[in-house]
Formats: sequence, C-alpha cells, structure tokens
Amino acid sequence: MFLLLVIFSCSEKTTNRSSDSRNEEITFIGLSDAGGQLGYYRVIKVSKDSIHFESGQTANNKHEEWHSVIKPETWKKLVFCFKIKNLDSIESSPSIQAIDGIDESFQIKTSKKSHVYVNAHSDIHYNQFNCFKQELLKIIPQKYQ
Repeated sequence: MFLLLVIFSCSEKTTNRSSDSRNEEITFIGLSDAGGQLGYYRVIKVSKDSIHFESGQTANNKHEEWHSVIKPETWKKLVFCFKIKNLDSIESSPSIQAIDGIDESFQIKTSKKSHVYVNAHSDIHYNQFNCFKQELLKIIPQKYQ
C-alpha cells in the first residue's frame, strides 16, 4: 500500500513539472548595442503590448526615442523566433567595447527565468536572435534603423 502511494505521488510531480515547462512563455525581450569612440547606443525593449526604441551618440549629445503599441500578432511573430528550450544553452562571448567595439546584448525574460547574452554571435542558436532582429525591422520606422 505504501509503495503504491509513493509511486502515484512521484508520477504526479513529474506530470506537473512537464506541464509547467509547456506553460513557460516569453514576457520581455530587450536588445541593446553600445560602444565605439562616439559612444553609440541603441536600446530596444519589447513587451507583449509595446515597443520602446532609443538610440544616440553620447559624444554628440544626440538622442532619439520612439514608442508604439504592438498588436498581439506582432508579439507572436517576435516571440516565435525563440525556442525557450534553447535559452539555457546559449553562450555569450567576451565584450569588445574595450577595444573600441560595439557589444550586442540581449535580455529575454520568461515567466520563470531571465536570460542575458552578450555578443552571442558565435553560438549555434544565434539564428534565433537574427530572426528577432529581422522582425524588428518590420516594426521600427525606417528613420530609426
């Protein structure tokens, strides 16, 4: 009798874990580029219902911003680029700002975790980031690209 109780309680926990992983969803995506001699920066923050864009150069005191509401279909296209199961295995590379380069950073928040990547260009899963950037080009006005 005790053995049956243990078996059923273990199988119930396993079922709950697998259903929880299927319910995990992306809630926020951030992309930023920063560096260079002129202090270039670009920051894009996307949530389920809005997008916020900033860019500029600190050396020239240049700064631009743009905000917009996004449709649920647009959010789905952006999120579709990422495979949640791969997020834990993506690896960053060293910063290149110190040698006057521009670092690319991504922040992806899910309902369970937050992930941050810097210069992940050489990772096998980088195509997900490229897909996201291509979808962004369809949203952000031409004058800010």
